[in-house]
Amino acid sequence: MEPLAEKALHAAENGQLTILPERFEKIYNHWLTNIKDWCISRQLWWGHRIPVWYIVGKKCEEDYIVARTEDEALATAQEKYGKSVEIYQDPDVLDTWFSSALWPFSTLGWPDLSKEDYKHFYPSTVLETGHDILFFWVARMVMMGIEFTGSVPFSYVYLHGLIRDSVGRKMSKTLGNVIDPLDTIKDYGTDALRFTLSLGTAGQDLNLSTERLTSNKAFTNKLWNAGKFLLQNLPHRSDVSAWDILLANKFDTEASLQKLPLPECWVVTGLHGLIDKVSTSYNKFFFGDAAREIYDFFWGDFADWYIESSKTRLYHSGDKLASATAQSVLLYVFENILKLLHPLMPFVTEELWQAFPYRKQALMVTPWPATDLPKDLRSIKRFQNLQSLIRGIRNVRAEYSVEPAKRISTSVVATVDVLGYISKEKQVLALLSKLDVENVHFTESAPGDANQSVHIVADEGLEAYLPLADMVDVSE
Repeated sequence: MEPLAEKALHAAENGQLTILPERFEKIYNHWLTNIKDWCISRQLWWGHRIPVWYIVGKKCEEDYIVARTEDEALATAQEKYGKSVEIYQDPDVLDTWFSSALWPFSTLGWPDLSKEDYKHFYPSTVLETGHDILFFWVARMVMMGIEFTGSVPFSYVYLHGLIRDSVGRKMSKTLGNVIDPLDTIKDYGTDALRFTLSLGTAGQDLNLSTERLTSNKAFTNKLWNAGKFLLQNLPHRSDVSAWDILLANKFDTEASLQKLPLPECWVVTGLHGLIDKVSTSYNKFFFGDAAREIYDFFWGDFADWYIESSKTRLYHSGDKLASATAQSVLLYVFENILKLLHPLMPFVTEELWQAFPYRKQALMVTPWPATDLPKDLRSIKRFQNLQSLIRGIRNVRAEYSVEPAKRISTSVVATVDVLGYISKEKQVLALLSKLDVENVHFTESAPGDANQSVHIVADEGLEAYLPLADMVDVSE
């Protein structure tokens, strides 16, 4: 084993092979540095038969024949011992890990190096497997690959953790804690299970619990409902010209971004930042980070904030241009979220993608979103101010137990600059804070009834006064 192990060590040392997470490279090196001889035969009922034949009547260790077929072995024996010789094959099979070590090339037509599969797919790029078989399988594939083909069979080894039960025990029939993936898929869905596993940290074991699965089933449902909302609020597929305009709006230039109103500019800027972060995470094999980044943006920014904000354009504005802009942004952001999420949740994302009209190709073969797209960082700060104001009003409503359906009035006090962009989003502020839009006032100084109001400081230079009389019985 030493000559084979030495080449496998060099492959990791000179960068031909990268092991992720990097800490496992020490384990790989330890195994190969302290290599032992390997008995390649096993006494099993199945496997690759050892290609060795013995002569009937002679001791096995005295003479044996290695051949590709029994006919070839018999012909060799007859040349040496005469036509009447009898042979029998070794009853053992190759060690399981020896057979597995041949996998990367033996499945592609090897030893016929002219096979199209072999030429196209060998060597491959990534091997993904559990960290517990780093030596038993990974190292042996590397050794066999170099020995028989002259090439390292893959460039990267990505090691995932083991899936354990909810309290961290290894699954076993004895404990009765085995989680059957097929049963889990029936209860929670394939995408929810895949996404739950993707959220794990590379190389670390994952405790699989019903709470995690339930949470990610809810995420799948949220994604589905967002898709339904878009389909209900986008033009009918028969309106070809409207769809041509929608599909043409990509917001991938500085000029197109600057034309957008504040909520739209904020969410598109956030999307462009997300594309950069997720692309980097995928490139570094940080799949858990990619999953969390998409989850947070989709649920926290897009669904909870932008979809709700867009309703003012779609239902309350009466402005066709504002409505069309919101439709374009909804579609642009959502379709890019589907692209980023597709490797982790392929089924629901493909179904949603193909539900939209005029898709010329499946999501799976759609180009990955471009990175380094334009961003308007000023819009992020401005929308954060609006969010702080809305959260402040919501907190006050909760504190004073104001009925959810009741619309209250407010006076927003701010500097001229802040009032300029906050006042433009009066409809958004009123809708998300449940304010009476006719009684939302913007001013540079505190109102006269300030002493009978609840005072909110949303940010430096941005305050609000909510009259107590709107929320409680002042006499009581």
